[in-house]
Amino acid sequence: MNDRLVLASASPARLATLRSAGLGPEVVVSGVDESTVRVDDPALLALELARLKARAVAERLPRDRTAWVIGCDSVLELGGSIHGKPRDAAEARSRWQSMRGRSGFLFSVHGTAATETDAEVGRSADTVVHFADLSDAEIDAYVGTGEPLHVAGAFTIDGLGGAFVRSIEGDPHTVVGIGLPLLREMFADLGVRWTDLWQSLPSPGSRPD
Repeated sequence: MNDRLVLASASPARLATLRSAGLGPEVVVSGVDESTVRVDDPALLALELARLKARAVAERLPRDRTAWVIGCDSVLELGGSIHGKPRDAAEARSRWQSMRGRSGFLFSVHGTAATETDAEVGRSADTVVHFADLSDAEIDAYVGTGEPLHVAGAFTIDGLGGAFVRSIEGDPHTVVGIGLPLLREMFADLGVRWTDLWQSLPSPGSRPD
């Protein structure tokens, strides 16, 4: 396929996930100020942010050919409170003190926009995340790495935070930040076959033992 594929996110985890699935997107960061969006419902908040990011990047791209732009956002809901990225280390520490030993809902949303056709679609998925019961020392050590300051909910499962998540219910890709089954369904709604997006595939027999 000659269409352009663009990821409107600076997340290395999202890019690595797409690359491992055979896609080779360009990265164009949206620059959307998430703090200006006020929505009380976590799923709707994530949906609005994902759409804003996709639109912001799509509007900056040339319209000489179709470009599919993927905007993503995730929001954690815990005990009725909405948690995006923590503002600083103190907030990340406080959040982990409230999260440990509990479970929360992570709402992960993707919005896709096309520059040439003005087509657009958005979908969401929610995943239940069960957190380990961390000690204060573990929380301080984790926050000290800086990792939780850059991710929604102040945790990851594909990095240092993976040891602090006991289990999840749902698609593990959504916790990383981009759900592949969800994305495939979105492109199907737009008339694009997932397999047509593949750009780099391993050679037959090249998989490690």
